[in-house]
Amino acid sequence: MKEIKLTDSEKDLMEILWEKERIFMKDILESYPEPKPATTTVATLLKRMQNKDLVGYKLYGNSREYFPKVAKGEYFKEEMSSMIDRFFNSSVSQFASFFTANTKLSQKQLKELREIIDQQIDQK
Repeated sequence: MKEIKLTDSEKDLMEILWEKERIFMKDILESYPEPKPATTTVATLLKRMQNKDLVGYKLYGNSREYFPKVAKGEYFKEEMSSMIDRFFNSSVSQFASFFTANTKLSQKQLKELREIIDQQIDQK
C-alpha cells in the first residue's frame, strides 16, 4: 500500500467520512463543529482526497454521496509505521521503550500490554 499523507483538515474530513460511511455534502457540513468551514473549502478537500484515491462518490442526480476508500484502521496502521520509521529509526523496540517510559501507564495497564504481546508471540 502506498503511504497515505493527510493534512489536519483532510484528517478532520476523513473522521466524518469514517463515522458516517456514506454521506452527502450538506450532511458533511452539518457534521462539522462551529465554526463550520465554507462549502467551497470542503469541496476542495474532497476533490484533493479523490485525487489521492482516498474518497469516492456515487452520483444521484446532481448530488454526490461520498464515502471513504481507505479504512480507518488501514490509515492508522500506516501512520504508526511512518511515525516509528521517522522518530525511532524503524525500531519498534525503541518506540516501545519510549512509549512505556514516557506515558503514565499504571502497573495494570503495563501488565495488559504484556499480555497482548504474549498473545501475539503465541500466535506467531
